Amino acid sequence: MKLPVYKIDGTESGKKIDLAEDVFGIEPNDHAIYLDVVQYLANQRHGNAKTKDRSEIAHSTKKLGRQKGGGGARHGSLKANIFVGGGRVFGPVPRFYHNKLNKKVKSLARCSALSYKAQDKAIVVVEPFAMDAPKTKEFAQILTNLKAGDRNVLFVLPKNSDNIFLSSRNLPYADVITVDEINTYAIVKANTLVMVDGVQDILAERKK
Repeated sequence: MKLPVYKIDGTESGKKIDLAEDVFGIEPNDHAIYLDVVQYLANQRHGNAKTKDRSEIAHSTKKLGRQKGGGGARHGSLKANIFVGGGRVFGPVPRFYHNKLNKKVKSLARCSALSYKAQDKAIVVVEPFAMDAPKTKEFAQILTNLKAGDRNVLFVLPKNSDNIFLSSRNLPYADVITVDEINTYAIVKANTLVMVDGVQDILAERKK
């Protein structure tokens, strides 16, 4: 598949690039995408939620009343869950949510997501550029010029650029990442994928 390379003013630079078929042109595997997205979201969880059960509550252990003849249920401790300030029954405890996924499955999922974007014509390639200082308005204008839309734009850089990242930070609809950080979830979530020229070559090289 050939795509034109655009300048930041939205005009074509005259250059066209070839997208690798084994990265952007495969038959997408939905189940691989599902597995990778589930793993990514699970790995974002910290699993730190914790409540105290009755053995951890600091209360007196004095018996509240006599065992029989009180006219109500028998109680032995204020730590019981039915009292305000008592322990919680079956509350959450710290747990480890992380799970592993085969590297080949992750690679298949990423290529499947990229292939979907290529099929939907949702990939825009822009020539390399630099920003002298963080300018949110300037970066927003670049996205407008590229007709990337104003919803879920994923901007992929070949290497980190602090000025471009800082320029995008106040735009709720744009995420800027490097090619090293690209993942299936970010690709699937994006409506438009904007790549700086050179990113496609790095992705193709890693597939080998």
